[in-house]
Amino acid sequence: MHTSTIEEARVFLRAKRIAVVGLSRDEKDFSHGIARALTARGYDVAAVNPAVADAGRGWFARVQDVSPPPDAALLLTSPGQTERVLRDCVEAGVKRVWLHRGAGPGAESPGTLAFCAKHGIDAVHGLCPFMALPDVGLGHRVHAFFRLRKSRRS
Repeated sequence: MHTSTIEEARVFLRAKRIAVVGLSRDEKDFSHGIARALTARGYDVAAVNPAVADAGRGWFARVQDVSPPPDAALLLTSPGQTERVLRDCVEAGVKRVWLHRGAGPGAESPGTLAFCAKHGIDAVHGLCPFMALPDVGLGHRVHAFFRLRKSRRS
């Protein structure tokens, strides 16, 4: 399974409105760091988490509940939730997703990639969003360099 390229990630980042699916209630969680970084760079971020849904605060239960609809979805979900969320993306007409894996099992798997291919969804995977965002710190740029170098050798 190849890792997406930075160019593929930048195509995803052309979206203006991004649903961040799996945004934690914990403000210190990694998911909030990504959401803040996207917002700081001018993206319109919609939070999706069924446990915290409150449309008045900009939190939605499902991708298809997001209004106005998102152009893309960043999935920070567990393996057990990802396929359901991908079905939600299909229903919502979202054709660009980022399957974030992180350090452990996450949204990316052979099954979720096959689902995306079957449904015509462009999926970024194998990269952290911080690797592709402009103006990130040195640590993220170094991480991207080594991750992409490793994937080219595979």
